[in-house]
Amino acid sequence: PEATKQVIEKEVPGIPEAMRTLCLKFTKRAMLSRAIAGIRGKTLIVNLPGSSKGAKESLEAILDGLGHGLDMIIGKEH
Repeated sequence: PEATKQVIEKEVPGIPEAMRTLCLKFTKRAMLSRAIAGIRGKTLIVNLPGSSKGAKESLEAILDGLGHGLDMIIGKEH
């Protein structure tokens, strides 16, 4: 997360919040997540958990909203 914070220009706090909210339903350890998401240029950067199970669950939490978010980043009408 520290490396991500150094390169992003804008944080997108809702993404890690959504990941933690969903993952807390599966494990209380989700509260320890240090996930961060942000924008650099026209790129969205999302830190995912290190475990494959945690990464999959986290992606499931955010996939539906990513299309619209990416459209906003590249300047499409919304």
